[in-house]
Amino acid sequence: MEFRRHPDRDGLDIYDPVENVRFALVTSGSVQPTAISTESFYFPVDAAVTIDTASLEVPKLLPITIRTQDGRMVAETSDGSNRTVESGRYLIELSTAPMKLYLAVESAFELRQKDAGVRLDFGSETTVRLGARSYHDRPAGTVTVTDDIHDLMRAMSLSGSALKTMSSERSFPTLRGHPPFIERGDEFSAPDGIRSPDTDVELVTPLDRAHVYPLASLAYYLGADVVPGSSPRLVAGDFEYEFNSAVGYEDAVNRVLRQTFFLDCLTRTEGYYKVDLHERRQVEPLVDLDFSSLYDASLTERLATHLSVPFETLEPHIPNWRLGVDLTPTVENTEYIPYLADNLALVRIPDSPKPKSVKPMSDAQSEFFRAPPSGVLVRGSSGWNAVDDRDVFQVESMENVIEQAWAGPGFPLKVNKLDVSALRRRVDRIPSSDTIDIHVVCNDDKMQDEDVVQEFYGTRELLDFDVTGHYDLSCDELRELLATNSDFVHYIGHIDDRGFLCADGSLDARSLSDVGVTAFLLNACESYQQGYELVKKGSRGGVATLSPVGNPSATELGKTLARLLNCGFPLRAALSIARRHSIYGYQYTVLGDGGLSLVQSESGVPHHLKVERVGDDRFEVEVSTYPTDIHGFGTHVNLHQKWSNKRHISSAPLTTVTLTAKELDYGLSNETGPVEVRDQIYWSNELCSSDIE
Repeated sequence: MEFRRHPDRDGLDIYDPVENVRFALVTSGSVQPTAISTESFYFPVDAAVTIDTASLEVPKLLPITIRTQDGRMVAETSDGSNRTVESGRYLIELSTAPMKLYLAVESAFELRQKDAGVRLDFGSETTVRLGARSYHDRPAGTVTVTDDIHDLMRAMSLSGSALKTMSSERSFPTLRGHPPFIERGDEFSAPDGIRSPDTDVELVTPLDRAHVYPLASLAYYLGADVVPGSSPRLVAGDFEYEFNSAVGYEDAVNRVLRQTFFLDCLTRTEGYYKVDLHERRQVEPLVDLDFSSLYDASLTERLATHLSVPFETLEPHIPNWRLGVDLTPTVENTEYIPYLADNLALVRIPDSPKPKSVKPMSDAQSEFFRAPPSGVLVRGSSGWNAVDDRDVFQVESMENVIEQAWAGPGFPLKVNKLDVSALRRRVDRIPSSDTIDIHVVCNDDKMQDEDVVQEFYGTRELLDFDVTGHYDLSCDELRELLATNSDFVHYIGHIDDRGFLCADGSLDARSLSDVGVTAFLLNACESYQQGYELVKKGSRGGVATLSPVGNPSATELGKTLARLLNCGFPLRAALSIARRHSIYGYQYTVLGDGGLSLVQSESGVPHHLKVERVGDDRFEVEVSTYPTDIHGFGTHVNLHQKWSNKRHISSAPLTTVTLTAKELDYGLSNETGPVEVRDQIYWSNELCSSDIE
């Protein structure tokens, strides 16, 4: 973490070089930050400084939590009200910043909220201590397993070692560390410092990967031991809960995860964050739960109480999950387990892919879909190993998820094809420069209509972009560009079996020795195999096409994606929104780490609005928010203070509000983002209520 004088105004620029995010604070005059010890902060911080200033202004309207310096909550500002705080020793937390940020003061102060931000006025020059903690979290080590299923169960039993608490507060993403890596080897080994938490919770499962893999997230979240047994069930002390076969094993496991996590989110409002949570207000009249007692109860007691509530009572109020993953039950997929657990992904074992004619298929590919004789691929290694990375197919949609992914061979339609090496790069990421480097490559002058995307990247205050256009690159020039460390390449042109079409021939990504580009969009025909080569050679992820695409539709989708990425949407979420507004969107897919965001969102989590006029001065607005790697699942979000004074658990859709024209215009002007009106996508900085019929 780095604290620097802001280059353009009186204030501080706070920069996290690993996550490549920054945040600005405006001060009453020029300041000189001085490094201090981090030990004086109640919550852990990575770096800290002091400054002297009469006021501090946050140039965004963000919720603020005020505590005493021993952590006791005094007030929070999601209701949009101003505060006058008497003299004392306070710790002020700025929520939805792209890093954990705390201000420690020993003073009285006034807090004033206005359209452009929040101002803290101390009355006279005051010493302020600032502490920041990166959201980046690296696993404590690597567990090596053989291909014996018992070793995998032992490794999964250690995943809870990364949890920073077993209280209900672990539903906050910042209190869930990344589980240890898992890699295959000749014998089982685990670092001495990695130990499973003493939770008295077991997950009992038959000895096959189709039963063990779906437990990845639940074992991690509960800090449970995974043990063999013929009847799959959860055991917590004296309490037992069968994974009900009536709804299917995987659904039963995922229901337990969704239910326990959701009720923890409600229970945690009795702890460090005593906030008015929308979901608690909805559920509390429906259940006989004492949340205050639950907060102080042991994990086994909470589990027994949580699971005593019928799932059907809670289901309408449980937020849609960030990620659902189809994980093929092959031994090669063992190494995906910690990454799926870190995302709390709902895991499903797919029965078979279904053919989809997105392009002409060879006889060999068609034959793949007709075997085995039953007409479907059977579960197990032998069946799934028949799939290779030439095969394109569709998978069943998963209910109640925002984003969907596939971990296994082949290329699925409409969902993210994961790659374990790309997920590893997310964790192993090294600090980059604080400039976001974007390269737009147009290798066909007939496609320069899409070149206007240069205008959409980099239109953000407080972020430093370097956007460069390239035209008619040669093979050597494109090779050099792809090898250079940069954040994003938007490629416009042609790709065929020989590779990227360049001014002097074709560049095959298989010939590249190393790729330095973090992410990409390959807006060209059938670019998925070249894109996957970029991922295997060094990229974290990108968007590519599974079939030939027409120029007008490709141009329009490329423009939409560029603007969504510039608003902070992750790759998966950006493509899912863009796909809804293009009849050819199904031809595009995300490769590698689909949770990657090009930039941070202005308000922490990116927002999508769907607006319908319902009266002369009434608009119904469906609000969706999309969790990110920085603000993960379980994050609190606030709507604009004139829309609602409650907090919500980030999800899509989030809630629906009815607004006046003035209230709608206030929200539209506050942050640039996508707005859907009558199935068409617009942008909030180009729209006002009078435009909506």
